[in-house]
Amino acid sequence: MSEPGTQIFRMQKLLDHPFDPPSWPADVSLTELIPDIAREVHDLLTLGYKNGGGSVAPFSDWWSGLLSDAEFDASLCFLARDTKGIIGIAQCWTSAFVKDLVVHPRRRNEGIGASLLLHAFAVFYHRGARAVDLKVEEGNTSAIRLYLKSGMQAIWSA
Repeated sequence: MSEPGTQIFRMQKLLDHPFDPPSWPADVSLTELIPDIAREVHDLLTLGYKNGGGSVAPFSDWWSGLLSDAEFDASLCFLARDTKGIIGIAQCWTSAFVKDLVVHPRRRNEGIGASLLLHAFAVFYHRGARAVDLKVEEGNTSAIRLYLKSGMQAIWSA
Protein backbone atom coordinates (compact mmCIF):
# COMPACT_ATOMS: atom_id res chain seq x y z
CA MET A 1 0.00 0.00 0.00
CA SER A 2 1.10 3.53 -0.70
CA GLU A 3 1.18 6.26 1.87
CA PRO A 4 -1.64 8.82 1.60
CA GLY A 5 -0.73 11.61 -0.79
CA THR A 6 1.88 9.54 -2.62
CA GLN A 7 1.60 9.97 -6.37
CA ILE A 8 1.47 6.74 -8.36
CA PHE A 9 2.58 6.47 -11.97
CA ARG A 10 1.26 3.81 -14.29
CA MET A 11 3.93 2.90 -16.80
CA GLN A 12 3.68 0.82 -19.94
CA LYS A 13 5.92 -0.96 -22.41
CA LEU A 14 4.42 -1.57 -25.84
CA LEU A 15 5.20 -5.05 -27.13
CA ASP A 16 5.42 -4.31 -30.84
CA HIS A 17 8.42 -6.53 -31.66
CA PRO A 18 10.13 -9.69 -30.38
CA PHE A 19 12.75 -9.29 -27.67
CA ASP A 20 16.27 -10.68 -27.48
CA PRO A 21 16.91 -12.86 -24.44
CA PRO A 22 18.24 -10.99 -21.40
CA SER A 23 21.91 -11.06 -20.48
CA TRP A 24 22.24 -12.58 -17.01
CA PRO A 25 25.35 -12.52 -14.81
CA ALA A 26 27.16 -15.88 -15.12
CA ASP A 27 26.13 -17.06 -11.63
CA VAL A 28 22.42 -16.22 -12.04
CA SER A 29 19.71 -18.54 -13.30
CA LEU A 30 15.93 -18.34 -13.61
CA THR A 31 13.72 -20.57 -11.53
CA GLU A 32 10.00 -20.84 -10.92
CA LEU A 33 7.87 -20.27 -7.88
CA ILE A 34 7.08 -23.48 -6.06
CA PRO A 35 5.63 -23.82 -2.55
CA ASP A 36 8.99 -24.95 -1.10
CA ILE A 37 10.58 -21.53 -1.78
CA ALA A 38 7.54 -19.32 -1.18
CA ARG A 39 8.82 -18.11 2.19
CA GLU A 40 12.19 -17.18 0.64
CA VAL A 41 10.38 -15.20 -2.06
CA HIS A 42 8.25 -13.46 0.58
CA ASP A 43 11.36 -12.63 2.62
CA LEU A 44 12.96 -10.95 -0.40
CA LEU A 45 9.78 -8.96 -1.11
CA THR A 46 9.71 -7.84 2.53
CA LEU A 47 13.40 -6.83 2.38
CA GLY A 48 12.88 -5.03 -0.92
CA TYR A 49 9.96 -2.96 0.39
CA LYS A 50 11.23 -2.28 3.92
CA ASN A 51 12.27 1.28 3.02
CA GLY A 52 9.19 2.07 0.94
CA GLY A 53 8.23 1.69 -2.70
CA GLY A 54 5.61 -0.92 -1.92
CA SER A 55 4.53 -3.36 0.74
CA VAL A 56 3.84 -7.02 1.31
CA ALA A 57 1.38 -8.67 3.68
CA PRO A 58 2.52 -11.16 6.34
CA PHE A 59 3.51 -14.51 4.80
CA SER A 60 0.31 -16.52 5.38
CA ASP A 61 -1.89 -13.68 4.08
CA TRP A 62 0.42 -13.05 1.12
CA TRP A 63 0.65 -16.72 0.13
CA SER A 64 -3.07 -17.50 0.48
CA GLY A 65 -3.95 -14.26 -1.30
CA LEU A 66 -1.57 -15.04 -4.14
CA LEU A 67 -2.90 -18.57 -4.62
CA SER A 68 -6.52 -17.41 -4.59
CA ASP A 69 -6.05 -14.47 -6.98
CA ALA A 70 -7.65 -15.09 -10.39
CA GLU A 71 -4.68 -13.37 -12.10
CA PHE A 72 -2.03 -15.52 -10.44
CA ASP A 73 -0.09 -17.99 -12.59
CA ALA A 74 3.06 -19.46 -11.01
CA SER A 75 4.71 -19.56 -14.45
CA LEU A 76 4.55 -15.74 -14.47
CA CYS A 77 6.55 -15.38 -11.27
CA PHE A 78 10.08 -14.99 -12.61
CA LEU A 79 12.75 -15.65 -10.00
CA ALA A 80 16.48 -15.02 -10.36
CA ARG A 81 18.71 -17.19 -8.20
CA ASP A 82 22.40 -17.27 -7.40
CA THR A 83 24.37 -19.67 -5.19
CA LYS A 84 23.06 -17.96 -2.03
CA GLY A 85 19.35 -18.00 -2.95
CA ILE A 86 16.63 -15.93 -4.60
CA ILE A 87 18.01 -12.51 -5.62
CA GLY A 88 15.30 -11.14 -7.89
CA ILE A 89 11.56 -11.37 -8.38
CA ALA A 90 9.26 -10.20 -11.14
CA GLN A 91 5.77 -11.25 -10.04
CA CYS A 92 3.41 -10.73 -12.96
CA TRP A 93 -0.34 -11.12 -13.39
CA THR A 94 -1.99 -12.83 -16.34
CA SER A 95 -3.17 -9.40 -17.52
CA ALA A 96 0.45 -8.54 -18.47
CA PHE A 97 0.92 -6.47 -15.32
CA VAL A 98 4.12 -6.49 -13.25
CA LYS A 99 2.81 -6.59 -9.68
CA ASP A 100 6.19 -6.71 -7.94
CA LEU A 101 9.78 -6.25 -9.06
CA VAL A 102 12.45 -6.60 -6.38
CA VAL A 103 16.20 -7.24 -6.51
CA HIS A 104 18.17 -8.16 -3.40
CA PRO A 105 20.28 -5.19 -2.19
CA ARG A 106 23.50 -7.24 -2.47
CA ARG A 107 22.87 -7.74 -6.22
CA ARG A 108 21.50 -4.36 -7.27
CA ASN A 109 23.07 -2.41 -10.16
CA GLU A 110 24.08 -5.60 -11.98
CA GLY A 111 21.28 -5.57 -14.57
CA ILE A 112 19.16 -8.20 -12.82
CA GLY A 113 16.06 -5.97 -12.61
CA ALA A 114 16.41 -5.03 -16.28
CA SER A 115 16.87 -8.70 -17.21
CA LEU A 116 13.77 -9.70 -15.25
CA LEU A 117 11.77 -6.98 -17.02
CA LEU A 118 13.08 -7.98 -20.44
CA HIS A 119 12.23 -11.61 -19.71
CA ALA A 120 8.69 -10.57 -18.72
CA PHE A 121 8.34 -8.50 -21.91
CA ALA A 122 9.43 -11.47 -24.04
CA VAL A 123 7.07 -13.91 -22.28
CA PHE A 124 4.09 -11.59 -22.66
CA TYR A 125 4.98 -10.82 -26.28
CA HIS A 126 4.88 -14.56 -27.02
CA ARG A 127 1.56 -14.82 -25.17
CA GLY A 128 0.12 -12.22 -27.55
CA ALA A 129 -0.04 -9.26 -25.16
CA ARG A 130 0.18 -5.80 -26.73
CA ALA A 131 1.76 -4.13 -23.69
CA VAL A 132 3.08 -4.71 -20.18
CA ASP A 133 2.03 -2.31 -17.42
CA LEU A 134 3.07 -1.60 -13.84
CA LYS A 135 2.59 1.02 -11.15
CA VAL A 136 5.38 2.84 -9.32
CA GLU A 137 5.46 5.44 -6.55
CA GLU A 138 6.84 8.86 -7.54
CA GLY A 139 9.57 8.72 -4.90
CA ASN A 140 10.96 5.43 -6.15
CA THR A 141 13.43 7.14 -8.47
CA SER A 142 15.72 4.16 -8.99
CA ALA A 143 12.78 2.03 -10.15
CA ILE A 144 11.50 4.81 -12.43
CA ARG A 145 15.00 5.13 -13.97
CA LEU A 146 15.07 1.37 -14.59
CA TYR A 147 11.61 1.39 -16.18
CA LEU A 148 12.42 4.34 -18.43
CA LYS A 149 15.74 2.77 -19.44
CA SER A 150 13.80 -0.41 -20.27
CA GLY A 151 11.62 1.53 -22.70
CA MET A 152 8.58 2.04 -20.52
CA GLN A 153 6.60 5.27 -20.63
CA ALA A 154 4.42 6.91 -17.99
CA ILE A 155 0.84 6.75 -19.23
CA TRP A 156 -0.90 8.35 -16.22
CA SER A 157 -0.47 9.42 -12.65
CA ALA A 158 -2.86 9.41 -9.73
